[in-house]
Amino acid sequence: MNNKHSHLGVEVSKANASNTAIDEESPLLVHTQARSTLTQHSHDTETAPTDQEPSTRYLAVVFGSVFIGVFLAALDTTIVATLSVPISDSFGSLNLVSWLGSSYLIANAACQPLSGRLTDIFSRRSGLIVLLAGRIVAGMGGGGLNAIVAFLASDFVPLRRRGVIQGFVHICYSVGAGLGGLFGGWVNDLWGWRAAFLSRVPLIVVSTTLVFFTLRSAPSTQNETDKSKLSRVDFLGAFTLSLTLVLLLLTLNSGGNIVPWNHPLVFVSASLSIVAAISFSFVETRWAKEPIIPMHLLLDRSVLAACMMNCLITMTLFMATFYVPIFFQVNGLSTSASGLRLLPQSIGTSVSSLTCGFIVKRTGKYRTLSLVVIASSALGFIGLSTMTVDTSTILILIYILLVGVGYGGMLSISVIATVAAVSPDEQAVATSAIYAFRSTGSTVGVTVASVVYQNLLQHGLHQRFDTERGSAEVIERILKSLDELKHLPEGWVKGVYEAYAVAVRGVFLSGLGLAVLGLVATGVLKEHRLHNTLSRADQN
Repeated sequence: MNNKHSHLGVEVSKANASNTAIDEESPLLVHTQARSTLTQHSHDTETAPTDQEPSTRYLAVVFGSVFIGVFLAALDTTIVATLSVPISDSFGSLNLVSWLGSSYLIANAACQPLSGRLTDIFSRRSGLIVLLAGRIVAGMGGGGLNAIVAFLASDFVPLRRRGVIQGFVHICYSVGAGLGGLFGGWVNDLWGWRAAFLSRVPLIVVSTTLVFFTLRSAPSTQNETDKSKLSRVDFLGAFTLSLTLVLLLLTLNSGGNIVPWNHPLVFVSASLSIVAAISFSFVETRWAKEPIIPMHLLLDRSVLAACMMNCLITMTLFMATFYVPIFFQVNGLSTSASGLRLLPQSIGTSVSSLTCGFIVKRTGKYRTLSLVVIASSALGFIGLSTMTVDTSTILILIYILLVGVGYGGMLSISVIATVAAVSPDEQAVATSAIYAFRSTGSTVGVTVASVVYQNLLQHGLHQRFDTERGSAEVIERILKSLDELKHLPEGWVKGVYEAYAVAVRGVFLSGLGLAVLGLVATGVLKEHRLHNTLSRADQN
């Protein structure tokens, strides 16, 4: 054993002394290979060398380049949420509004778990460049982008301090999310909703260029051709996961909205969704060489709890993100004014994420903290579910802030808890798993909210106005466009607004139920030790 350590020391010394020119195949860290060997012998080593970590300047350059992409990913989310009404109105399809978010989020969920394996095989640098360019195709690029930032943090930063990095990531994300609604509403008011999406392209080009020139690739540890590398990628797993989500969303969006719940379309799509889910499980456990979500990881209670937290709390956040603007727009506010009122959610997310990161860094504990932040999200939804047109704007903003606090804290803590529960060589795929659950939560959350909203609104309108002449045609127009509120028949105004209030309250009560389930999942988390070094060899 001593000979092994002596030999390892020589290798590390040589790596430190090397001043060779850096090219695209140079390692991300000078000690990448040495760290791998150190990890294998971590039980026999008292502490890992502190100089394994890259300089603060290099970290600032790399993460600064990547954060532009994170900002754009967040911008997309709230732009779509804020502009969902004008976009739907332009096509006369407000009853299909959930597909605006879901179509983006399905691609996001499919690419999220793939990103872990792809960047393990082809390098973080290659993955980032492709995904940043993929921002032009929205969800496909956004799907892996946030996950790869977490992988980079795992590559560069010890576990105890990773929460701080995650905090800065989420500040960047929250700034994008906060500005997205305001920016999207402002551009829509001036030039229309299409201009809001075209305006992102210059920043995409800047971010891709910066990553190309600043992030170095780790050398391949195997002599593999591109064909052999591609054979390791679990494309079938990604396909069956996407198919499961599409069929599930088709079931939820169709039932009670487009067709009755007892319609054959609902039954067939639900059945096929179950078949696709079973196929995905089979592919991941029996077929894939390197599964995108190794099922054995979900047997760990901390990993499973973190995944469920991400799914449930993200569902609640997207319910608020899409339906708080609708609440305000129903009550007469413009799209830009509605988007501005989402700003406290972004502030709460960023402040909570960074604060939790610093608390975890200082204490090395995260379980109790996670219960506190998830409880704040539940409190926020209690408040949102009591809103009326007469509720103080300040109170509403506080409720929205609390939802953001719960989400931001969950983001940082769940990643830390997951990475702490698995071995270093599994942290990329484990992180991909929680991001996949997060993306699934966002997709399903938007759809569940739409199902609740549309069914309650439809029921409320029919209950109040079915006896009125020509009511079926008027109700159909109301369901498809908020603009119809300006042209209601005489005597309809009060009843229609009451129906809208009940529908929106139903969405927020559903969010409260999911937040409580998230609190239960959080209680299952196990407190793992958080190490101070990349090799996890520290004893203090």
